[in-house]
Amino acid sequence: MTESAESSNTIAAPVILVAREIPVAYEADVVVVGGGPGGFAAALQAARMGARTILIERFDMPGGVHTAGLQGSADVGVGGIHTELMQRFAQEGHIYTATESTHPGWAGNPLSHYERKKEPGSDFARMSFNPEGAGCVMAEMLQEAGVIALYGTSFIDAIVDRGSGNDTITAIVVENASGLQAVAGKIFIEASGTSELVARAGAPFVRGGGGQPNTAAWDGVNRPIPGGLLWTMSGIDLGKIVAYQQTAKDPVLAKAMAEATAAGDLPAGIYRPRMAGENVYGEHYIGHPTLDMSPISADGTYVLWQNVPYEWALHMDDNVADHAKAKGALRGFINAEAKFLRKYIPGFENASVASVGRFVGIRDGRHPVGEYVVNIGDVRSGCTFRDAVTKPMTKTFFWEGAVKHTFEVPFRCFLPKKIDNMILTGASLSFDYRTLFMVMRNFPWCTQTGEIAGFAAARCIEKRIKPKELKWTTPYF
Repeated sequence: MTESAESSNTIAAPVILVAREIPVAYEADVVVVGGGPGGFAAALQAARMGARTILIERFDMPGGVHTAGLQGSADVGVGGIHTELMQRFAQEGHIYTATESTHPGWAGNPLSHYERKKEPGSDFARMSFNPEGAGCVMAEMLQEAGVIALYGTSFIDAIVDRGSGNDTITAIVVENASGLQAVAGKIFIEASGTSELVARAGAPFVRGGGGQPNTAAWDGVNRPIPGGLLWTMSGIDLGKIVAYQQTAKDPVLAKAMAEATAAGDLPAGIYRPRMAGENVYGEHYIGHPTLDMSPISADGTYVLWQNVPYEWALHMDDNVADHAKAKGALRGFINAEAKFLRKYIPGFENASVASVGRFVGIRDGRHPVGEYVVNIGDVRSGCTFRDAVTKPMTKTFFWEGAVKHTFEVPFRCFLPKKIDNMILTGASLSFDYRTLFMVMRNFPWCTQTGEIAGFAAARCIEKRIKPKELKWTTPYF
């Protein structure tokens, strides 16, 4: 009988792959790795400027966490492709807006992901887009622009011409229904969201793990800000929920949770206390003490959050065991939470799980080291740059107490060290974790940075230069 790998004390010898040729299936001017908001906008802009463009996307549509991941967060257009997107979504009937008139009792409700801190009964407008419908629109826009979008295609590795210290990517290796293939290109855009292209190309980065909570219980373990898996339920009656909260005097469902726990219907780990102390930001993610949801897509439909327990210290972007643990556990949490809600909370009796995100969103992955690293000091001091990509912009830093800062972002933070033909975008820009996490990773900004990256790539193709040779003197936005 063969001993299992788990029970054996021996480690299997490495598998040696026989050298083999991988066909170059595609050649392009611009190759974009990842089809989230940043990658989508980069590919669209580059193609519209005449560059032969290929987009590599592992899922079945563009949009990343906002479509395949179910986030669906709509905003007022901030210009360029983002404004065009919001207009297309609205024209095709994919924008949904929740207000106090459609959701009485929602403002100030402790179950609300976004509106919990508002005054009860106050006005609000929560815009979202239908993730599936939006993904269809984005795919259509790429096709209209002539982008070759390879869906169901995973990025595997980068082929790099090394030796100069400022090396050149010649091609990437991908895998899809045709097996292993190579995609050659002149300029490569990092839009994976977790800096996979950066890592495989050998460019420097800082591992996720940001600030740690300054509490007596902290054990010194490096913990990334936890990722989350979004899911939706339909058939929810908000009026009944609010009535229960008021009549049972159970605003955060603590009584219902205690009853379910005593009956064995609420497994440990689903609802966890929030953490407190210095360096703990993003209270929605550091703990999950109660139901956490937001209206999306249509009346009676809500998106809910299941976040990876912070104490697990999972690095899902670079550790497959961590990634598998998160996915398996969160699916179990979702199933248990849905059963609890239907059995114990009025308003959920006829609700059902409508969808679960195709992947666990990673909030704190690799942080590339670029020719410039935008840091919190730059933001607080209102730093200006000769190569600013935008005019001075004002952003609210909620984890600092909703403080507003006005600052600029340089093109150099789009350029990774040690690689001369890669452009960064979205959540893979060269920012420190404190600047990136709560402010610089949202849909509008990622779309803007993607558009900037696509513009820069196309200009480089026109001028036959590398990105680090491009002189940036005028803000794009």
